[in-house]
Amino acid sequence: MANATHIGLDQVRQQLRQPRSQLKGRQATGEARAEVRALIGEPPTNGHRRDLLIEHLHVLNDHFQGLFERHIVALATEMRLSVVEVFEVASFYHHFEILKDDQAAPRITVRVCDSLSCSLAGSDSLLRQLQKDLQNNGSGVKVVPVPCLGRCEQAPAAQVGQQAVAHATVEGVTQRVAQNQTAPNALPDAIGMDAYLQVGGYQLAKQVASGEREAESVIQVLESSGLRGLGGAGFPAGRKWRIVRSQPGPRLMAVNIDEGEPGTFKDRTCLEADPHRFLEGVLIAASVVGCEAVYIYLRDEYHEARVLLTQALAQLQANAPCALPRIELRRGAGAYICGEESAMIESIEGKRGEPRLRPPYIAEVGLFGRPTLEHNFETLYWIRELLEQGADSYSSHGRHGRQGLRRFSVSGRVKLPGVKLAPAGITLRELLDEYCGGMAEGHTLYAYLPGGASGGILPERLADVPLDFDTLQPHGCFIGSAAVMVLSQHDSAREAALNVMRFFAHESCGQCTPCRVGTDKAAQLMSDTVWDADTLQDLAQVMGDASICGLGQAAPNPIRCVLQYFPHEVGAA
Repeated sequence: MANATHIGLDQVRQQLRQPRSQLKGRQATGEARAEVRALIGEPPTNGHRRDLLIEHLHVLNDHFQGLFERHIVALATEMRLSVVEVFEVASFYHHFEILKDDQAAPRITVRVCDSLSCSLAGSDSLLRQLQKDLQNNGSGVKVVPVPCLGRCEQAPAAQVGQQAVAHATVEGVTQRVAQNQTAPNALPDAIGMDAYLQVGGYQLAKQVASGEREAESVIQVLESSGLRGLGGAGFPAGRKWRIVRSQPGPRLMAVNIDEGEPGTFKDRTCLEADPHRFLEGVLIAASVVGCEAVYIYLRDEYHEARVLLTQALAQLQANAPCALPRIELRRGAGAYICGEESAMIESIEGKRGEPRLRPPYIAEVGLFGRPTLEHNFETLYWIRELLEQGADSYSSHGRHGRQGLRRFSVSGRVKLPGVKLAPAGITLRELLDEYCGGMAEGHTLYAYLPGGASGGILPERLADVPLDFDTLQPHGCFIGSAAVMVLSQHDSAREAALNVMRFFAHESCGQCTPCRVGTDKAAQLMSDTVWDADTLQDLAQVMGDASICGLGQAAPNPIRCVLQYFPHEVGAA
């Protein structure tokens, strides 16, 4: 261009060398940094630990009822991270409320569960009425639907702030809001440290740590008992210990108490009853496998359980029965995907909870790149009993050719919902009659979900199939976490399937296209009165084959089950 000013290369270099009067991007203010420091503390000599990012976000979110942009910028500065990095983590988790600086934070957030068991109990109408009465009157109350709160036996369930509300009603929730009752409820009446020690608690942990009980003998008991992982995958526990133990140290351990599968509440129930039994299982596992540190990942919805477990850990550390590994309790932030082991590990590291591609498996390259023993809460809860009573005592239970015991989380149209300790291989009909008092008044069995949202849906005529690992796959289902949700003649399998598909669409981490797009598209198609069976089958095939993790792989199960067992409901007969 004729009139363009010619700038030489040397002049450009000189301009680039000149110091900027202001850095690019938004800068943290002194006031915001002071507010953040007051809550998370001064930076240690080596700086704040990167893996504590989510913990620090919780502190800010709790204190200010949200994450203001100024605090996100200040936290990034304090932790020597980019603002983008902090923002992308905060925006991933449902329980973090990101706010503009000129926005007003909600005074109280009321969460109403909209998952299947609570929906059957009327949570949809409860939500609408609470939004009408509380949210739209300028009181600063925010009312939102949320996925499963892990209180399916108390349906409909809600939370006011951090306080759980069982069998929630408009009147009950409104009263708690008016009284500003937002802190966690009084703690459950759990077995304390003194009572646990009086019945032989931590003696096994002492024996294993001292070598009085050899590690190999412990693993052999697990292998002989047939104990499998009870979080859903069902991998043999003894084999897992042996694999991780064979890896080079240092080795770590991660405990999964992020039971977000709709219909599941057994971990919470056991934790609230006997936390030290679980902690002894943790110590034994860590000692046998040689784990120098343990990270316990507890879902954020379990506020009372978190307080209880914090107290139990303090009691254990004050009166340690043996040398303890470093134990850190980490708080989830409302992401079902973090129930997947590698996504949980990413979250413990302070990142977005996105599943990793495998191999390598976390037994080899897990938490912080180290070999990691990952276990579900209930699996560890069994350890003391197995070692005290022996493998034969555990495996002697069972029905219909199966071995062992299972804790079933039962909810829906039954008289007595709750956690039922029953023989492995028990049928749904037997479980209802012997443990649940039968169907609720005015209801007859129509269908059931044997393994939570992802385990599929079966009709009444298949209520005599044994409930256990490997028995349900021939029928297109699986036991998963043993979350049994029961439907009656007043319910619809189509509506149940749509409810869980919407849950999957909401909870997909978005990392892979088949799951992110597939769950959303499936929910749209399943909303039609008459299903496009061919398109849904094709979609199910792609999701199952190409999704990275179990969420997308299992999400098609409800589709296939409805088309196979309930075609009359969707015009596919």
